[in-house]
Amino acid sequence: MPPDHVPVQRTAPLQDILGMVGTELGVSDWLMVDQPRITGFAEATADFNTVHLDPAVGRAWGFEGTIAHGFLTLSLILRLQEGLVPIPDNLVKGFNYGLEKVRFISPVPCGKRVRGRFSLRDFRERAPGAWLATIDVAIEVEGSDRPALTCQWLAISYVPTEPAG
Repeated sequence: MPPDHVPVQRTAPLQDILGMVGTELGVSDWLMVDQPRITGFAEATADFNTVHLDPAVGRAWGFEGTIAHGFLTLSLILRLQEGLVPIPDNLVKGFNYGLEKVRFISPVPCGKRVRGRFSLRDFRERAPGAWLATIDVAIEVEGSDRPALTCQWLAISYVPTEPAG
């Protein structure tokens, strides 16, 4: 993690989160997608497709230069959601459960900024103490009318169950 980044987590009581269903949770600040970020992702994933690493190839493909990996853009959800997507204030543990309806709509050109727009589609108890959140996500590219991607992000939060009786 960069030394100047301090993660911020939004917490709220379960009842408050239930009341947020159907609402926009917020829009993140802009985040730069530069060549060092793209190259670092290529190295971490061994995805060395030259459209991500060689500006001449990017231009030959019709872009202004290199473009970010689609999966890099997808992976930025966790960074962009900070301070926006609530977790229960009595969380014991939480996990990513999956993604649905992932669509890579437009590329993210190197040197552009992105931001996330998050809405809580659903929040329900799947089993005692296990709450599933379905979050609609759109990753927007600064200066573009089309998002880079849209998806539904699923996350499970485990909270203590109330004792019987």
